[in-house]
Amino acid sequence: MRASILIDPERPKVKRAAVLRMLEEVGLRVTQTRPDIGVVVGGDGVFSDYGRLISIPLLFVGVRSAEPTASKGYLAEVRFDRLLEALEEIKRKKYTVVEYRRLQVEINGVVRGEVFTDVYLEKGADSNCLRYHLDVLGGKGGAFTDSAIANGVIICTSAGSTGYYSYVDRLRRGDRLEADRYTQIGRDEVGVCHIAPVLTARDDTEKAPLRYTVPWGASFRLRLTRDADARLFGVIKSRNGIRVRVGDSIDVKPSPNTTQVIRLAPGVG
Repeated sequence: MRASILIDPERPKVKRAAVLRMLEEVGLRVTQTRPDIGVVVGGDGVFSDYGRLISIPLLFVGVRSAEPTASKGYLAEVRFDRLLEALEEIKRKKYTVVEYRRLQVEINGVVRGEVFTDVYLEKGADSNCLRYHLDVLGGKGGAFTDSAIANGVIICTSAGSTGYYSYVDRLRRGDRLEADRYTQIGRDEVGVCHIAPVLTARDDTEKAPLRYTVPWGASFRLRLTRDADARLFGVIKSRNGIRVRVGDSIDVKPSPNTTQVIRLAPGVG
């Protein structure tokens, strides 16, 4: 079996050599050319980034830290201190592969990338709240339009449900965020969550939506109604995001591609 090592090229949590030693110790061949699996070491941001780009089965490896604000790695299947054990299980083919659907993002009709976890429009440092319309089009949930004044809005798959989508639970309960407890988006659903809204309204109803899911198959269109320092995150590597202005149309729709995630047997990780 051939494996590739995937880490953050700018801020790696562990050295590539340390991962390489473990792969070689269990007899896995390390290559960047046509690998069978990818070993992704980092935090949820790194998992999300590689997950939207790569189609081979991926093992997400988190790194333990005592620092409270360190990456939590909710998507991690195994921690780095147990990676050797996990690799031995993988070599023996004692694992399964779970497929997650991706979303595709277009701006003004041009495809900008795909999403494994979430894509979000958020205000930048030089902006007050964003004012926007979110059209939900097609799908089994019907069509409707949300209008909002908020810090932004997130659209996410089930894999991204422990991110921005769960902030409402965190505020309400005030306790530690547990990944399994707050995974509320089904595999056949897409989640929408307005971020710290001042106002939300749904056309022709009395609803003031904050967070909801719609059946998979729906598409979304985001449009600003007033210029602001608005940034779209989740589809490119840049930490500055993509600048969005009035007149731009952001379309989010189902992608034909999937992300394959390696799941180990219980007790490993």
